[in-house]
Amino acid sequence: MRGPRRRANGKFPAMRILVIEDEPKLADYLKKGLSEQSHVVDLARDGVDGLHLALEGVYDLIVLDVMLPGVDGFGVLAAVREQKDTPILMLTARDAVEDRVRGLEGGADDYLVKPFAFSELLARVQALLRRGRSQEPTLLRLADLELDLARRRAQRGGRRLDLTAKEFNLLALLLRRQGQVLSRTTLAEQVWDMNFDSDTNVIDVAVRRLRGKLDDPYDTKLLHTVRGMGYVLESRPADSRPA
Repeated sequence: MRGPRRRANGKFPAMRILVIEDEPKLADYLKKGLSEQSHVVDLARDGVDGLHLALEGVYDLIVLDVMLPGVDGFGVLAAVREQKDTPILMLTARDAVEDRVRGLEGGADDYLVKPFAFSELLARVQALLRRGRSQEPTLLRLADLELDLARRRAQRGGRRLDLTAKEFNLLALLLRRQGQVLSRTTLAEQVWDMNFDSDTNVIDVAVRRLRGKLDDPYDTKLLHTVRGMGYVLESRPADSRPA
């Protein structure tokens, strides 16, 4: 999650894209080209790092090469599909029907054979992003909490929550991944776009302020601390949050 997204080239809002590609020149070319379209691009150069980012991060699209060191593209695809439905565009140097069928049946959304023109890749990326946005719910709910992503409004029990932009983004991330414990590192990367520094308490302060608006006025608590791990948003029968 980021703040309000800019419009890329007047047509498409800037999206967060993960590129997993081990060929140095192509990887750098894709990162540069997609960044010039105003997208936020993360780059992984092997399957292990790519899988970690894909599972820990929040992306609008993943561009995934088939032939990768560590874990190949099919392995990354299978692992991601067990947990997420992020749109995935697979890249391959092999124009074999069997490979394309394997990828599409494994959950890939599109397939592009190398070498390709960047204009074709960009057209496919934009088509997948359009499809993903049309499928993304604009209302997120948990118990009596409701978040309207389109209007950027939050309310609980019918009462509006007065949140800052960062608090809204933080709550949206927690709500999208409700039931999952999110580490301070993940929150720092996804909401503040920075590496987590254990010497700073910016994450804890932000969570405390959000909790003051989200939970303190209500008997049922939704935002919980998991000691040594991070934070989780979920509805529990009784409040087990540490004091």
